[in-house]
Amino acid sequence: MDAIDLPAAIDRAPRMPAGRVLRAYLQEARSECLRYLRNPGFVLPTLLFPAVFYLMFGVVLGQKSGADAPRFLLASYGTFGVMAPGLFGFGVSLALERDGGLLMLKRALPMPPAAYLLGKMAMAVAVAGLVVALLMALAVFVAHVRLEPAQLLRLFVVDMIGVMPFCALGLLLGTLVKGQGAPALINLVYLPMAFLSGLWFPLSVMPKLLQQLAPVWPSYHLNMLSLSAVGFDTGPGWPHALVLAGFTAGFLLLAARRLRRYG
Repeated sequence: MDAIDLPAAIDRAPRMPAGRVLRAYLQEARSECLRYLRNPGFVLPTLLFPAVFYLMFGVVLGQKSGADAPRFLLASYGTFGVMAPGLFGFGVSLALERDGGLLMLKRALPMPPAAYLLGKMAMAVAVAGLVVALLMALAVFVAHVRLEPAQLLRLFVVDMIGVMPFCALGLLLGTLVKGQGAPALINLVYLPMAFLSGLWFPLSVMPKLLQQLAPVWPSYHLNMLSLSAVGFDTGPGWPHALVLAGFTAGFLLLAARRLRRYG
């Protein structure tokens, strides 16, 4: 029996029409969003933790620290809030799906390979939008933070796009560990990174060494853009945007390389 030349057979296979490719992307994104929205173990902590922290430190205690404190903490907790959908939505789920064989099954399905990743990105962006919208509602209607509509829109857009570097980092972490170890590893990255980026306490009160190391973290650069969006002077925004774009591209390449090698 003649051997089958698999690459040649794939090349000869009929290509999917553009309409079916587009529907495959949309269906995968819809499925990912529904799957996570129906998972209270993921959605509730992701939505409620930043909101509860903001109520405690931004509304109850922050107003005693001055009029700017609730506005400052709106940007900081916005950054903190959008980190979770990227890190946990990608990292933990990817590790679990690799262990369970779902990723291998997805590869065997007649769907574009990138639909799986773009579906998860769509989920992370949607959840990030919910987190930021909830924080902005608390800031405006409870803490009475005065912001122009353009500032609110800018903060919303910055944080929704800002989830991308954390998707890339979560994707890489999900390729490094088994499913059961993923939550512990990601928490070891998530919480220290938030603290060391000055999201919970201003960097000015931290030791000088930690202040100098803060630009290493993507959350620091996203926080600078968020603070600028709500009216704080953090200098030019393009260096922070470039760092975040480079961070996203670099970690995506590393994660793609590991997925190709180890599945």
